[in-house]
Amino acid sequence: MIKYFAYLKGDRAIWVITLILLAFSLVSVYSFVPILVKIEGGSPFKYLFKHLIYVIIGFIAMFWLHRKDPLYFSRFARLIFYASVALLLFTFFFGTKVNDAGRWIRIPFVGLTFQSSDFAKLGLIVYLSRLLVKKKDKFDSWKEGFGPVMFPIIVICGLIFKDNFSTAFLLFCISFLVLFLGKFPISKMIATIAGGVALAALVVGLHLSLPQLNLLPRYETWVNRITNKLENDKDVTANAQAMNAELAIYNGKFFGQGVGDGKLKEYLPEAYADFYYSSFVEEFGSLSAIILVFLYSILLFRIIRIALKSDKLFETYLCVGIGILLLTQATVNMMVCTGIFPVTGQNMPLLAMGGSALIMTCVAIGMIQSIAYRQQKNNKIESEAS
Repeated sequence: MIKYFAYLKGDRAIWVITLILLAFSLVSVYSFVPILVKIEGGSPFKYLFKHLIYVIIGFIAMFWLHRKDPLYFSRFARLIFYASVALLLFTFFFGTKVNDAGRWIRIPFVGLTFQSSDFAKLGLIVYLSRLLVKKKDKFDSWKEGFGPVMFPIIVICGLIFKDNFSTAFLLFCISFLVLFLGKFPISKMIATIAGGVALAALVVGLHLSLPQLNLLPRYETWVNRITNKLENDKDVTANAQAMNAELAIYNGKFFGQGVGDGKLKEYLPEAYADFYYSSFVEEFGSLSAIILVFLYSILLFRIIRIALKSDKLFETYLCVGIGILLLTQATVNMMVCTGIFPVTGQNMPLLAMGGSALIMTCVAIGMIQSIAYRQQKNNKIESEAS
């Protein structure tokens, strides 16, 4: 096994954690899909095979990217951004609806779906990292600095907002954190937030006053999730999902019920994705949950370590953005399942079933490893020269 790691360059710890999580995802997905079998039919093997295909595609993409020069990511950042906008626009008008949300593009002939926002999240972080370097001396200019940097954030988050408020909001916050690290003027960031709030209020007002336009098809869902959390916390009917998620965690105890022996996963919608953490704790216990949090923490630490070691600002911003994005998704999934947050659609990176999310996470890690590999080569050259 060790000899195969010779082909995997970059940060060894990130490779180990990534491969462990990918391998474990096969076990957990197979165990967590009973409700999907009930609703859509088929067998657990069908969904396991489908997930295995995504894992293989993700690993190939990660391996291919980690051998590339990070300079290519900066050069193609604008193209990636344009592709993100094109995919989101296509989804906006022609997207396939799942659970009343038109977030997916159906891939012809193969029967698989792709969530365009997963590509757009990474695309925005890559493009924003490039802009922060390119425009760093023009931040004080509204036309040459503010506009070019804020425009991509507004466009991407605005296109995602219609069908996926939680993702748009989280991506907006992560983007602003990257801006803060890039020393973007705080006054301009505050002005943008104020403008964004006003624009969101306007859209909501138009939706409520002109319901026939259906500007926000999932508005009622958003409101219900928040009000159910705040006002009807003990209402079994209104909070069945959240209460079952918490009960699953309680049933898990310290060592868990055992692989395949969880009961609440049969009543949790998307126990294999949005409520992954609850199903995980029920079957594998609190001890395994602590280990899982530890693995994600190490993953973030190693990514930030790579960011701080880089001598190029683009690579630093990219690493920080990706690291925070991955940890935020995992944290929100945990907080939803433990009842801290209202129900949202954020799954566990590298573990949950979901093709586009898994593949784009692998792509993001491939970029991180490419930067780490470049650092290794530079260190080797410097040591040989000395």
